[in-house]
Amino acid sequence: MIVYREAASLARDLGVELKTLYALSNSLPAHYRTVEIPKADGGVRRLTVPDEALKRVQRAILNNLLVHMPVSPYATAYRYGGGAVCNAARHVGRPQVLRLDIRHFFDSVRYSAVKDAVFPPEIFSEPLRVLLTMLCYYRDALPQGAPTSPAIVNILLRDFDRRVGGWCRERGIVYTRYCDDLTFSGEDLSGVRAVTEAELRDLGFFLNERKTRLRSAGQRQTVTGLVVNEKVRVPREERRAIRQAVYCCRRFGLEDHLARTGVGLTPEACLNRLLGRVGYVLQADPDCAWALEARRWLLEERRRRI
Repeated sequence: MIVYREAASLARDLGVELKTLYALSNSLPAHYRTVEIPKADGGVRRLTVPDEALKRVQRAILNNLLVHMPVSPYATAYRYGGGAVCNAARHVGRPQVLRLDIRHFFDSVRYSAVKDAVFPPEIFSEPLRVLLTMLCYYRDALPQGAPTSPAIVNILLRDFDRRVGGWCRERGIVYTRYCDDLTFSGEDLSGVRAVTEAELRDLGFFLNERKTRLRSAGQRQTVTGLVVNEKVRVPREERRAIRQAVYCCRRFGLEDHLARTGVGLTPEACLNRLLGRVGYVLQADPDCAWALEARRWLLEERRRRI
């Protein structure tokens, strides 16, 4: 384990000049902007996004410091080998699936929590703890658009995962956490919510009552947007929409499809978006024939336009 006591050694390992680190930390409002992203439910998600100068430093912190911090095996997001499909796969074919969500998680993260858990005094001197926390934190919240924030989430909730996961394991309950989405599955889920609420309350977090979902095997069970009743798969309506979009592009051409739908994308951007959506289907079902054919055509079409 590398211990940082001097600012010069930290700057050297980050590959950033020390004066740049201090300049950014002293002028944070000039390096963030707010971006609004439409949500599926019609609402808007507001992201606090750093500019390229600050983002470059945050990526250096992520790649040189945060990636070496231990992460709970219950965390399935923002880590190698993780992802939505990995998260959902652990809950396939279970009698009951309970989904809980932490309310306003990023906005509820405290500065002191980041400083204590992510930049502990055993590794960093006090001035460096303050500097690094300032570079990853902004206006009493963890900025959702910062590249460091996902890793910080996993580090902050590592002990929470261990306690809740241990309690669940003793009762035959499967537990996973995808960022601030908590999923539990098993035969008897009584007590799960009470234990989770108590553990979160000790950390200053609360559950989002509107996003609590309990589904039995006779209902459609979804985890991180994927159906898990019998196997992991993209919901039928989403698969149909993706398949229809690819069909229209092949039959009428990309430009005509974009004109018909009124989507404000270039043909290249449309191809990339469809490739991502088809790839999502193939992550859940690698042998899906129509998706494999769709990906083949989309890749050929993209190469043709280069």
